[in-house]
Amino acid sequence: MADLSPQTSPETPLETTAATLDVPTADGAADALFVTPATGGPHPGVVMFMDAFGLRPRLEEMASRLAGQGYAVLVPNVFWRSGRAPVVELPDLSDPLARGTVFERLGPVMKALTPELATRDADAWLDFLARDERVADGPVGALGYCMGGALAIRLAAHAPERVAAVATFHAGRLVTDAPDSPHRLFGRLGCEVYVAHADHDHSMSPEHQQVVGEALASAGVEHRTELYEGAAHGFTMADTAAYDDAATERHWEALLDLFARRLPQPARQSG
Repeated sequence: MADLSPQTSPETPLETTAATLDVPTADGAADALFVTPATGGPHPGVVMFMDAFGLRPRLEEMASRLAGQGYAVLVPNVFWRSGRAPVVELPDLSDPLARGTVFERLGPVMKALTPELATRDADAWLDFLARDERVADGPVGALGYCMGGALAIRLAAHAPERVAAVATFHAGRLVTDAPDSPHRLFGRLGCEVYVAHADHDHSMSPEHQQVVGEALASAGVEHRTELYEGAAHGFTMADTAAYDDAATERHWEALLDLFARRLPQPARQSG
């Protein structure tokens, strides 16, 4: 029987390599970050969906930590139609006043990424991983932070046979009045789902958090939802004022547990 245990452990991360590259889509070339273990493989693939602030050093740090556990991680610039990353100049995100200013500039960019366009790009991310020889055959993981949580769900709903696990952290707007609201897509999923809610999240009220749990249960999806008490929206982002170290470490434990169980893990090479 094949060894399906993780290739490494949190105490012994693998060395990683990162590259910025272009991913062909139906509408043009999208810039993306691709981080993989430096040796070995092939490795299970993961699509990591960014928060609204986009590709930047913090996301590379997070992708590298995940890759260090034996995964090939693609982080696409989902705003690529509006420009290459950084789409807007980012201020010091630890300054709450500066955050308000940057969201004024990001508003039109975020609005331009419609659910239809996000779904249109989904095959491009999956096809990139399927083509790359460093990525193991089989379904991948989908991971999203903040606005990326909804994108991870849309990816899995679009191609349920190609996604084996979905995880969202401090995701916003998972419940809307739209017919294609993310919570209405759970019935299309074919994978396990983990949802970690932030506490006192302006973009996900307690009522909406309850709706998510009820919708997952009603759809018959294997799932776990958790409230990270005391952790604010954006708690994994160390370059913002919302960062919470304890909550972030908890998020890594939950994420790695999910992926170790649901994604194909080749046996570690000896010698």
